[in-house]
Amino acid sequence: MRLALDTNVLAYAEGVNGAARKNTALEIIAKLPANATFLPVQALGELFHVLVRKAGRSPERARAAILSWQDAFPLIETSPAILVAGTDLAARHNLSIWDAVIFAAAAAAGCRLLLSEDLQPGFTWNGVTVANPFSVAKHPLLEELIEP
Repeated sequence: MRLALDTNVLAYAEGVNGAARKNTALEIIAKLPANATFLPVQALGELFHVLVRKAGRSPERARAAILSWQDAFPLIETSPAILVAGTDLAARHNLSIWDAVIFAAAAAAGCRLLLSEDLQPGFTWNGVTVANPFSVAKHPLLEELIEP
């Protein structure tokens, strides 16, 4: 099963919201299948912004983090078709364009899950369902992937 990571999961893994959240994010990511976990390029762009603006990292350190994530998982590029699908999703479901582009990228890559704390858990679009990896009650598909 394919899945994609939203920006907030990556930001937490980078320590943006403290050590406890970082440890939880890293534990979850370590349990995910590397060959079936994808990163939308949009999420990496947002992560760079978060690391520089919110976390106060230098652009050079933020760039190094982006390159590290890029090496860790396959990327989903933002094509013109993904952008248009994102605008449709944003218009129909009142999402930000940036969240919608990440969602559309996950759908284009054939992902079944989008791990995100920011989007509505359980929301499904084009075969992709949002699962909050930080909630106590895990989505059944996510639980299959991360529970021993």
